[in-house]
Amino acid sequence: MYQVAILLFHDVEVLDFAGPFEVFAVTEVDGKRPFNVFTVAEHSPVFARNGLSVNPTYRLQDHPDADIILIPGGASLLADGTPLGTRREMHNEVILNWVRRHMRTAELVLSVCTGAFVLAKAGVLDGLTVTTHYSVAHQLQELLPAATVAPEQRWTDNGQVITSAGISAGIDMALHVVSRLLGPEVAAATMREMQYAPGPHSAAGLQ
Repeated sequence: MYQVAILLFHDVEVLDFAGPFEVFAVTEVDGKRPFNVFTVAEHSPVFARNGLSVNPTYRLQDHPDADIILIPGGASLLADGTPLGTRREMHNEVILNWVRRHMRTAELVLSVCTGAFVLAKAGVLDGLTVTTHYSVAHQLQELLPAATVAPEQRWTDNGQVITSAGISAGIDMALHVVSRLLGPEVAAATMREMQYAPGPHSAAGLQ
């Protein structure tokens, strides 16, 4: 069974984490669930975008060993310029050290939307082809001169590291992971269970 740890933090984008959570949680193979999905956070509760209160399953220091870690996005600024979401967490050494530590042992490291900024600051994206929300792609490129930022791509697979574009693209990335690990038939069955119908740009990665 794959252990999947999804990071949560204040002002996280809801669909960024809930979409992939649903994909992994409903996937079945021969009546069994191949993914154990749980959320982790530095603090509890977490207040996501638009005020949703979420109770993470574990804290950063006490969760099971993870085969897959996922960093969602959620970035904004207050009127006075105070950073929120990933704009804040990309400078949080507790979060960055958690990423670096699990980067050494996890089979896959995933990001959704501006979660790529956290991975960038953790130093794991240099030399890779990555994506993020189109509106901040230029900022990610400035942060990562040694990487190629491709905002036109729904997701990018670099082997251990997989990044996705904005918000709903995390669902497509998670389905790609299911396909890669368990086969396209399992990914297709998961889409049917979710009644999810991706567009041509999304489905192409699941063939």
